[in-house]
Amino acid sequence: MTLSLPLPISTIINLPRPLLLGPPSRCRFSTVAFRPSSLLHISGVVSRNLRRYWFSTMTTAARVELEEEKQSKISVELKEKIEITEKEREIFDRLLGTLRFCNLDTQLRVAGGWVRDKLLGRDSDDIDIAIDNMYGSEFLDKLKEYLASRGEQVQGDTVIERNPDQSKHLETAKMRIYNQWIDFVNLRSEEYTENSRIPTMKFGTPKEDAYRRDLTINSLFYNINTGSIEDLTERGIDDLKSGRIVTPLPAKATFLDDPLRVLRAIRFGARFGFTLDEELKQDASSEEVRVALGEKISRERIGNEGCIVTQLDFFVQIDLMISGNGPVSAVTYLSDLKLFGVVFAFPASSEPAPSENCGSICKAYLEAMWSLIQTPGLGKFSGEQRRLALYAALFLPFRKTVYKDNKGKMIPVVNHIFKFSMKRKTSDAETVINIHRTTEKFLSLIHSLQLKNGAQVDKLDWATDILEHWKSISVDDPEIPETSKIRVLTGFLLRDIKDFWRVALLTSLLLSVVDGMKEDQETGQLDFQLEKLRESYLTIEETICELGLDNIWHVKPLVNGNAIMQITELKGGYHIREWQQKLLTWQLAYPNGSSEECKDWMRQVKAKRQRTE
Repeated sequence: MTLSLPLPISTIINLPRPLLLGPPSRCRFSTVAFRPSSLLHISGVVSRNLRRYWFSTMTTAARVELEEEKQSKISVELKEKIEITEKEREIFDRLLGTLRFCNLDTQLRVAGGWVRDKLLGRDSDDIDIAIDNMYGSEFLDKLKEYLASRGEQVQGDTVIERNPDQSKHLETAKMRIYNQWIDFVNLRSEEYTENSRIPTMKFGTPKEDAYRRDLTINSLFYNINTGSIEDLTERGIDDLKSGRIVTPLPAKATFLDDPLRVLRAIRFGARFGFTLDEELKQDASSEEVRVALGEKISRERIGNEGCIVTQLDFFVQIDLMISGNGPVSAVTYLSDLKLFGVVFAFPASSEPAPSENCGSICKAYLEAMWSLIQTPGLGKFSGEQRRLALYAALFLPFRKTVYKDNKGKMIPVVNHIFKFSMKRKTSDAETVINIHRTTEKFLSLIHSLQLKNGAQVDKLDWATDILEHWKSISVDDPEIPETSKIRVLTGFLLRDIKDFWRVALLTSLLLSVVDGMKEDQETGQLDFQLEKLRESYLTIEETICELGLDNIWHVKPLVNGNAIMQITELKGGYHIREWQQKLLTWQLAYPNGSSEECKDWMRQVKAKRQRTE
């Protein structure tokens, strides 16, 4: 039995658009300008950063007011026509040449995201060609025949066969043309049964293909034959202009057919700063859709159906949300729509168990981190550092949460989220966990780094051995400056976290606010006082650089293992590792010390110990 809709799809997509004779007085309508994007007054990376910085300094109430005003008046300026690049023109000429050479009565359309991005004035290399009367592999053969007739070599081609058992419901042909991969698929319609999420695919009309897509803004076509834009849902352009995320068909049916479309709706809303349609939000947060999404993700996580393609799509969607330009909006939607716990699933044995509002708590940390790393002049973060900084902030509330694995071992729950819930690479989990561990240590050094004084760090659980080694050095050298103590401790810390130390510093500053709050204060409502955190960060960063610790992990030991064994007359093992730590302490305490001076100190320590024994 097929999933029933209020009307058959053929009826729905052919209904005339409603004529609005007069809006109710409580409704708000706005005129949308359709002008070239060149009229935008502010553009460029620097301007965007300044706008983000300005927004981050506003009070929470002001932000809410601004966001509400933005959503009620949102207007997107689109290009008047799609501007084709020279490379795209060459590609399209080859495709049209194939039609003429093979005498094909075929319509070729660029589908979806490329059309959307071009109208927004953005570059796009995601060209998907939809074909109206043959499979992609058939057209690929014709294209190769045409290129061969011109003496042009095929750079690369492949056909990915249809495999419903692995959530691959459609054959896709790919070819590399002018160093760009192009996908070729046939226009299709989908039909889902009530007890299956796997659709039955068949050839469809352009209108049916448009309506089966996830969002109206992704349902646009560019007809290569005619050089025209086709808005077959008759909503794609309007929704793009007004910045609305809407599904072509009823949202609940769309999401129940494929629950991962919820995540795509959230990602595109966050990416473009568009607003999610109210009906879409209501249906996305419904119990039915949450259960369907949870079941789909769970099946793919445990691999019962081998759903490789859809599994990858899910993990890509989440990573794109966090690494994109709207991570706060994305996580806000996940939290508000009650999907946070579905996406970032926790093991049942988590200790302590996550709170009901953990999504809003995590969002608060993420928003604070996002605001900090957007501040001009706060530091240069690579794309990878930024991505993992946001994950570290997002999961900071769970830094002490653990679970019991199959062997009874207690494992950080963040490890489970990355490896099992998100299927991310192990190195991501290790880096974030290391950031969290370093954050706790960094927290104990913040005050001393601000004052450039190590007097308050004499009792640190994580640095007992290091402090003992420093004390032994300072006893023999009463003129050693007090700053050497903080340099030693910070140096060990930075050698462990390496080039993620700035991320760990920012994370520790966020944590310093939480550690100082009252017990009855809600973390989700916490004011991080970002301006003070910025000042603290810049002060500490300056101190670390003044101490010569930036890139300290690249500094090689003054004395190698063989020299240690020769001077100490030890053969290896624990005592050698202890000496390595002592020598690193000496090297950090005396940044200008030489290898010979370090060896002399070793001989003095050895002689002193022998006299004592």
